[in-house]
Amino acid sequence: MKYGYWTPVFGSWLRNTDNDSTKGEWSYIKDLAQNAERWGYELTLVPELYLNDIKGHKAPALDAWAIATGIASITNSIEILAALRPQYHQVATTAKQIATIAEMSGDRFSINMVSAWWEEEARQYGISFEGHDDRYALTHEYTDVLRGFWTGSPFSHSGKYFNFYNSYNEPKPKKMPLVYAGGESEQGREAISRFADVYVMHGGALDVIIEQIADMKKKRKALGKADFKGKGFGTETIKTILPYIFEELNLNRIYANVLEYNTPSKNMFMKCGFNIDGVQRQAIYKNEKFYDLIILSILRKDFNNNGK
Repeated sequence: MKYGYWTPVFGSWLRNTDNDSTKGEWSYIKDLAQNAERWGYELTLVPELYLNDIKGHKAPALDAWAIATGIASITNSIEILAALRPQYHQVATTAKQIATIAEMSGDRFSINMVSAWWEEEARQYGISFEGHDDRYALTHEYTDVLRGFWTGSPFSHSGKYFNFYNSYNEPKPKKMPLVYAGGESEQGREAISRFADVYVMHGGALDVIIEQIADMKKKRKALGKADFKGKGFGTETIKTILPYIFEELNLNRIYANVLEYNTPSKNMFMKCGFNIDGVQRQAIYKNEKFYDLIILSILRKDFNNNGK
């Protein structure tokens, strides 16, 4: 299991409080980054918002890329994952900026592509805000252009959103920066499966998360692409939380439901010690078709007998 943390560019996630010990200040962020690296954290996500959506518009929100550059200069090993919203960053100059930070950090710099979601922020900063599907299309082409600048010179591109001819952008990163992206809509997942190296998810019910992972693997396979980086983290996550559930929470049984076609998820649970309890025939209606629901569970005694 690998651990990361959010860099508090706007303070903590606590709302409606005047007693917030997490400071959105460089001195605090600097100490946090150096301590986190010393404690074994492997990644920090630097979110990008020009307005503070937690504390309110009048509260400060530091610039993500200035902070990411600062973190690169005062750390040695932690991966720095900076959010990038294409609408706010001209693509050619951003390609150079990323290559420069990659050079400064020893190739520890990655980007989290975000297809912008806050229309009011865009309005206040004079940024164009397209419809949902158009934003993902823009993000996809933007990522293609970044990689084009990083791999060849001169670079030419003719697309819906960008056009370049015989353009030079030096230096190139020594190592191709990883592209992370997250989204839950069908259009978002479809686009992400095409351009991202790593799929980012919010927390949620375990069976929902497992189904999302299986869906994204299916999309990648249909495109002839390799699995996202981080393959196997579902198994690793379950094996990590089982001791806490049985030993700390003192629970006796955990169950999971898996749709009949989701063989990878079923196999993953069984690999972690779950057993099939039964099948609810045609219990789920999805996409105009009925599916069986497979019920799996693991008991505390199973966990203990499996050697934890």
